[in-house]
Amino acid sequence: MPSPKIKKTKRYFRLSLLAFLIVLTIFIIFIAGILIYAKILGPPPLSVPQSSLYYSSDGKIIGESNNGEKRYWVNIDDISTDLIHATISIEDQNFYGHHGFDVKRIGGAIIADIKAMDKVQGASTISQQYARNLFLTLDKTWKRKLSEAFFTIRLEMNYDKNQILEGYLNTINYGNQAYGIEAASQFYFGKSAKDLSLGEASILAGIPKGPSIYSPITNFDRAKTRQKIILQAMVKNKYITQKEANLAEKEKLAIVGEHSYQTATIAPYFQDTVRSLLKSKLNIDDRIIDLGGLHVYTTLNTNQQKIAEEVVEETISENSNIQIGFAAMDPETGFVSALVGGRDYNKSQYNRAVQALRQPGSTIKPLLYYAALEKGFTPTTMMKSEPTTFRFDDGRSEYTPHNFNSKYANGDISMAQALALSDNVFAVKTHLFLGQQTLIDTAKQFGIHSKMAKVPSLALGTSGVRVIDMVNAYSLLANGGNQVEPVFITKVEDYQGNILYQYEPKKEQVLDPKLTFVLDQMMTGMFDKKLNGYSSVTGATIANQMTRLYAGKSGSTNSDSWMIGFTPQLTAGVWTGYDEGKTITLTADKLYAKNIWIRFMERSLEHQPIKTFKKPKGVVSVPIDPESGKIATADCPVSRLTYFVAGTEPTDYCDTHIGNSPHPHKHKKSKKEDKSWFNKLFRLF
Repeated sequence: MPSPKIKKTKRYFRLSLLAFLIVLTIFIIFIAGILIYAKILGPPPLSVPQSSLYYSSDGKIIGESNNGEKRYWVNIDDISTDLIHATISIEDQNFYGHHGFDVKRIGGAIIADIKAMDKVQGASTISQQYARNLFLTLDKTWKRKLSEAFFTIRLEMNYDKNQILEGYLNTINYGNQAYGIEAASQFYFGKSAKDLSLGEASILAGIPKGPSIYSPITNFDRAKTRQKIILQAMVKNKYITQKEANLAEKEKLAIVGEHSYQTATIAPYFQDTVRSLLKSKLNIDDRIIDLGGLHVYTTLNTNQQKIAEEVVEETISENSNIQIGFAAMDPETGFVSALVGGRDYNKSQYNRAVQALRQPGSTIKPLLYYAALEKGFTPTTMMKSEPTTFRFDDGRSEYTPHNFNSKYANGDISMAQALALSDNVFAVKTHLFLGQQTLIDTAKQFGIHSKMAKVPSLALGTSGVRVIDMVNAYSLLANGGNQVEPVFITKVEDYQGNILYQYEPKKEQVLDPKLTFVLDQMMTGMFDKKLNGYSSVTGATIANQMTRLYAGKSGSTNSDSWMIGFTPQLTAGVWTGYDEGKTITLTADKLYAKNIWIRFMERSLEHQPIKTFKKPKGVVSVPIDPESGKIATADCPVSRLTYFVAGTEPTDYCDTHIGNSPHPHKHKKSKKEDKSWFNKLFRLF
């Protein structure tokens, strides 16, 4: 019979075993509960702050936005295999063999710490480090450690090893504001992570242990010492041979030490506009724009942007306070290819190309004359140019427009001449004849929606418009009347490559192609001395710089100077003036807009084929004497080929210069008379 002592021992053993089983059961239930809870919660979000990148039309990165952490997410397939192997070898060599926690490594670290009576060896796996990078602060409390462990479990339960490794490599700190391997590779070696050599990869893999200690820029010797340790770890794990390790250690490294992409260094006003559109048009949150890792593909042509900025800098005197708003676009697509919103972005971020409302002056006249063509006017419609006082509002109000330098023909001129010479009296007469609402409606038809005053002076551009809208309006004339709108963004992707927005072109004919062609040809007249009736055409000062045919119109007010023009390939517009709206007094300041425009156009199109405007069916050409507006004869000293919608061309021959020709039979005059309703009305008018 057992002694009382033995009985007591057995009883103690049974109680201990029972207690152990209870504790074990509780522990198993606890672990199971954690796992079940982790499964119920599902996969944790993997979003981290990433730089959003902006691309030009040819795929070059033109800028980025971030919070000081430069991070560019790349797929694991786009990361050097040597970098992956180096990282696993030094950070977590059993990465593919554990489920988030390396028990053997944890035990070894505990023993090493006990022996040293200090924390000398870490045991965090790649999964644990990734969890810490994603969700947690770097404090050393037990709460943080438990939270880290729980997030690690969630990662391992819901993502495969390559996804976790990809996330880790894209979030780890490599020093010098470079977060993630792509930013580090670009900063240290000026290349993509997929192109790293073994020597470069083993240097970068050593930095995360202490970015301020093992950076090859901060301490090259320490970086090389750690590189050697990493290479030997790779040999031990059979990723490379000893020979490859030796060669990598001796590899000459070309350290760059510069970030490839800088915020707002290229086309800063353009980038600001893109950011504004991301928020206002695409409804993307500010934080996502800045830190969401977006890839924003824009329409910017870096070559044209460079030309625009250079031309502005070289043309406007550094001593002048004149400001500028400039925009260029492809008239076929509406893609904005260059934008300058001011002379110095660092001093003023106010975008004068897309924000400022300035009086367009005579650049509004092509829209007026398009409306006139719709109502039956032709390029040879004649009206008298002379000082005129207009009475309106049933005679209660008066308006007296003046031509530049008070020069008038004091006789009849054609609409083509009026446009080329920028005759203000002709414009106001046309405006009042058509009805003052007509120009307002036509401007909307051209895509201009800024408020316009219903007054006689509207024909002379007295209501404010934006540069970008005027350039867009002229693009409708350049492309034959197809609807376009200013396009800055063609595509937006998230950091995983999912398309959030894709521009879809919509082609719609909104203007009569025959009338736009006729007007285009009229607008070439501002550079044509053949239309010179009583003073210089408005483009005379820059005509000698032209190597191809342009259509355009200049404009000015006391405080604004404009030039807008186009070819079939390119439309560009320039406004210059003072922000305060003070009067432009210096002659040189008044010429800036024209000179900037022609220099930009010539340089941008230098290597492009010379294209002419395509004549549509239903348009005819007739040689016209500019002075009389009739068909030119051999007696006429000047003859200009002028285009008309078929059936509206003149039928009378010029008889102003009879007797100057040796061929009298060419003076024969048609018996047909122009009996159109508007010409009869003009006689009364």
